[in-house]
Amino acid sequence: MKAHSDKKSHERSHEKSNCANLELIHKKPEDILRSRIGANRRAPSHAQTLLDHTMMAASAPVSFRLSASTGASFRRAAGKQARLPAVRAQRALAVSAAAKSYKITLLPGDGIGPEIMKTAREVLEEVGTQYDINFDFTEALVGGAAIDATGVPLPPETLATCQASDAVLLAAIGGYKWDTLPAAQRPEQGLLGLRAGLGVFANLRPANILPQLIDASSLKREVVEGTDIMVVRELIGGIYFGKPKGFGEDEDGNRTGFNTMIYSVPEIERIARVGFETARKRSNKLCSVEKSNVLEVSQLWKEVVTRVHEEEYPDVELSHMYVDNAAMQIIRAPTQFDTIVTGNIFGDILSDAASMLTGSIGMLPSAAVGTDGPGLYEPVHGSAPDIAGQDKANPLAQVLSAAMMLRYQFGEEEAAAKIEKAVSDCLDDGYRTGDIMSEGCTQVGCVKMSEILMAKLKA
Repeated sequence: MKAHSDKKSHERSHEKSNCANLELIHKKPEDILRSRIGANRRAPSHAQTLLDHTMMAASAPVSFRLSASTGASFRRAAGKQARLPAVRAQRALAVSAAAKSYKITLLPGDGIGPEIMKTAREVLEEVGTQYDINFDFTEALVGGAAIDATGVPLPPETLATCQASDAVLLAAIGGYKWDTLPAAQRPEQGLLGLRAGLGVFANLRPANILPQLIDASSLKREVVEGTDIMVVRELIGGIYFGKPKGFGEDEDGNRTGFNTMIYSVPEIERIARVGFETARKRSNKLCSVEKSNVLEVSQLWKEVVTRVHEEEYPDVELSHMYVDNAAMQIIRAPTQFDTIVTGNIFGDILSDAASMLTGSIGMLPSAAVGTDGPGLYEPVHGSAPDIAGQDKANPLAQVLSAAMMLRYQFGEEEAAAKIEKAVSDCLDDGYRTGDIMSEGCTQVGCVKMSEILMAKLKA
């Protein structure tokens, strides 16, 4: 999730909203690999039960699967984490004789985070009961909440707990309270450290039009209708992580600030493969976005992406586009795009622009995955500290992020689809939180929306 320090994180709760397509991203779902399912599940009481459920899951369609070489074996880090001050271990849900059990680290964070995380947890508990899944939740501190409790935005025990889990579900980070801290001590450093510590280098951010909310877009219906974009953003390299960085002085004594935008060949290769694999499961079209007419780092990017295409993915239609043109084209004619692969800072900007085609980023989920270990699942919107604690938050993006976790991390297609349908049913019935409110609908708060959602799940 975006850290609060970006000004837009304060304003997102007031934006008119649309939504990612609740079918979530892929037009050509494929069966999940039997071995990958097995790698993500704990041993059940009976071997045959595991086999039966594995076969059921293996036959279910899923939205996304990387090859082992590109990074989605999704194996849980070994070892158990002891109780530590920044971590509140909680009892597993009492799901009788559950055949599957997953360790989930919950990071409510700041602002509206605790409110929307409560809803997501309740939803997971309900589908766990319905689909014989046991969730073992552990709640940990990150961001401003961690700063207040421990003095740092990412306590070592929080990172260790996340690394030892099967998946991490994050809500929101940041708030006005911590804006005056030195840059290295601000909440967003906790998010950057978490991404790096988990090794989640590929950020998948969809921008799909939900029919119930299409008229909430600030663009004309004829421009945005049919938009279905997936931005694959490199997440732990580039200018946000490059060194050297810092402050200095020029030859005239003027204060300067500097950062380094750097990518290595292996870093580009692995994110390119994620892009190509994603494109294969959609419309087989990939657009690589860079700035190779100016930047040497982008010249290397283009060279490597082109080579990976020629050597490994000649069946995928590849195009190249400068980032400034891409920003314009996403607004002018968004339906021309299917899958976009790009670097960290360009992806940060373009994915936000793409998400606004839907009216708001207030209902969009995202996933961050790596070559191994738990993925990080989070809504795209910010912490919205201006409405925190006022029962005005929209919990649906957090809930949809939980659905992405079930599908991508664990192959629990039926449970994920059940959640997505419940969200869609709420919207079909005209229920809206303030950020997505439109004429003729019924405005509700976070608590009421959660109650309606739970009723839909139980129906």
